[in-house]
Amino acid sequence: MDRAGELIVPERRSFLGKATLSAAALALLSGRDVLAQGKSGGAGDVNILNVALGLEYEGINAYQLGAQSGLLQKPLLDVAVRFQTDHKEHRDALIATIRKLGGKPVEEKPIGEYARALKADTLKSQNDVLELAARLELGATNAYLGVIPSFKDPQLAKVAGRLAADEVMHWTLLNSALGKPLPAGGLPFGA
Repeated sequence: MDRAGELIVPERRSFLGKATLSAAALALLSGRDVLAQGKSGGAGDVNILNVALGLEYEGINAYQLGAQSGLLQKPLLDVAVRFQTDHKEHRDALIATIRKLGGKPVEEKPIGEYARALKADTLKSQNDVLELAARLELGATNAYLGVIPSFKDPQLAKVAGRLAADEVMHWTLLNSALGKPLPAGGLPFGA
């Protein structure tokens, strides 16, 4: 936990810092079934993908809680719904991949469990909602960037890079909505 009380970011960093998706799993995620044929990483990949799926559920529910809070003004509510849709697409890809690998996707928890874990009861303003979302997006950015070096196939590294770019876009827009400046210096992500 850092000084800002980030609970989610360290979990995402440790998840992807200690375990990497196999080339076969990422091939399936990116729709490259031909690459994945005969290269399944088995139960280990399914377990990793289920952890990632759990994190996507968390992100989806964080945006749901923000949208239901009544704290987001219309333009930012639209952005939150859009970002939630992006995370739902990630969820769907993970579920399909887990099934292709012969695994069983983990179930989504009731929204109340996410509300407690994310301390939704402490969200008192639009900025509180945006701060939470920005922390989650930054954690996802750094997690995806952390796995890129593990790939031998440059196409799979490209997929992870594209996912990281999506998360950076989310973070940048949220950071801007909060009125925060761009990070100082070059290379602010992935550290």
